[in-house]
Amino acid sequence: LLSDGIIAGVGSVLAFIPNIFLLFIAIAILEDCGYLARAAFVMDRAMHRIGLHGRSFIPLILGFGCNVPAIMACRTIENPKDRLTTMLVVPFMSCGARLPIFVLIAGAFFPANAGLAVFGMYTIGVGVAIISALLFRKTVFRGESGHFVMELPPYRLPTFTGVMVHMWERGKHFLRRAGTIIFGVVILVWFLASMPWGIEYASQASVLGQIGTTLAPIFSPAGFGQWQAAASLVFGFLAKEVVIGSMGTIFAVEEGILGGALIAQLGWTPLVAFAFMV
Repeated sequence: LLSDGIIAGVGSVLAFIPNIFLLFIAIAILEDCGYLARAAFVMDRAMHRIGLHGRSFIPLILGFGCNVPAIMACRTIENPKDRLTTMLVVPFMSCGARLPIFVLIAGAFFPANAGLAVFGMYTIGVGVAIISALLFRKTVFRGESGHFVMELPPYRLPTFTGVMVHMWERGKHFLRRAGTIIFGVVILVWFLASMPWGIEYASQASVLGQIGTTLAPIFSPAGFGQWQAAASLVFGFLAKEVVIGSMGTIFAVEEGILGGALIAQLGWTPLVAFAFMV
C-alpha cells in the first residue's frame, strides 16, 4: 500500500506542485498590480464580439488557476445571460488541476516540443470556449450584452507578501485536495487493483481491471481504449488530478518514469496521447 499506492499515486501528483504554484503566482501578480480590471475594460469590445461581457474576462483568466473560484467570480456580472454564459464556458479553460496531466504526457510523448504541446492544450480550451459562447448567445441566451461599468483600481506594485498570500490561498486548496480526495482515491484504486486477494497486482483480472475493461469500449474511438486509461479517467471525474495519481498507482511507478510506462505498457502513439490530453 505504501509503495505501490500512496507513494506512487500521491507522489505522481505532488511532483507537479512547483509548476502549479508558479501558475498561481502569475495570476496573483496580475490581480495585485491592478491589471486584471483594466484588461477587462480593454477586452470589452472583443468579448462582445463572441457574445460575452467585458467582466467575463476576469473569471476566464481566473479559470486558468481553478474553475471553482472563477465560476464564483461570475456573480459580479449583472446581466443574467452574460453571467450564465460565462459560467458555462469557464470550465473549458484549462485549470491548474489539468497542468500535471499536460506536463507529464507532453514531456513523455513530445520531449522536443513539450512546451508547444501544453500551449496547444490551453489554446484549444480557449477556442472551444469562444465557439461555445457564440453558440449559447445565438441559441439559448439571445439578446444584447450589458453595458460595461467598472471602477478601475489604481496601478500598484505587487508586494512579495501579498503575492505569497494569494498564491497560498489557491495553493492550499490543491494541497488539501491532495491530502484528502487524491489520497482517498489512490487508496481506493490500490484496493481495487489488489482484489480479489491472490491475483497479480493491477492485472486485468482485478476488480479495477474489470471496471476498466467494461468501460474501455467507450473510449476506444478516441484511441485510448485500454482498461488502465479507462479506469483512470473514471476516477478523474472526482478530481482531475486523480488521473495522474490513479495511473501512478496502477503502474506502481512514480512520476519520473510514469510517462515511459504509458509508452511501454499501453503502446500509445503521440496522436493518442494528444487526444487523451484533449
